[in-house]
Amino acid sequence: MIVGDLKPLAEIVSAIKEYKQVLVLGCGSCVTVCLSGGEREAEQLRHELSQIRHYEDTPPKFVVDSILRQCEEDLVTDYHTIPEGTDAILSLACGAGVQTLGDAFDPLPVISALNTTFLGASAKPGIWAEMCRGCGDCVLNFTGGICPVARCAKGLFNGPCGGSHNGSCEVGLDTPCAWAMIYFRLKRQNKLHLLEEIRAPKDWRPGGAGGPRKRVRIGLGDGTK
Repeated sequence: MIVGDLKPLAEIVSAIKEYKQVLVLGCGSCVTVCLSGGEREAEQLRHELSQIRHYEDTPPKFVVDSILRQCEEDLVTDYHTIPEGTDAILSLACGAGVQTLGDAFDPLPVISALNTTFLGASAKPGIWAEMCRGCGDCVLNFTGGICPVARCAKGLFNGPCGGSHNGSCEVGLDTPCAWAMIYFRLKRQNKLHLLEEIRAPKDWRPGGAGGPRKRVRIGLGDGTK
């Protein structure tokens, strides 16, 4: 899932203070799960932004709403109506949602309330850890299901660096060394031979080096779209 964090309040205030009516729009998917952009968080943000102490003049009028997924244009355009008088949208979605809204409602300004941080998973309630960078050329089949791109601080592909010590990364003792994790998992799986195989250099083009990426759904086996 995509994890996002609320931007500093001063940054948000600076971006919206010139408008008279702002739609605070939550997103009901990833950012709801990580407790940063759902309907409840949108209402909390509206309450805080309504405080006059943040402004030299009168605060904007705020309207709160939420949509299931801001990153799907058909959901945005077919099932959402912008309240009359709205002159800006404050989006609590990831960067993809903000840009989708911007395209759908152009030229209405769409302002981001979140910083999109990483693709992660929840190991414990309320804790999310980065697991994937969406590099487009997945190596998990060769690394025991542990991603060296996202989970090694240096993104190394040929084993740990000299800073690894007793299974910990040099950035901090509480950060596991990804390559120690890979080694011991492959050992438990009796697949250490995977580390001895010579592989071609990683292809970074699917990861965005060839420009913005697009996926077109194709039927299994027959090549139809």
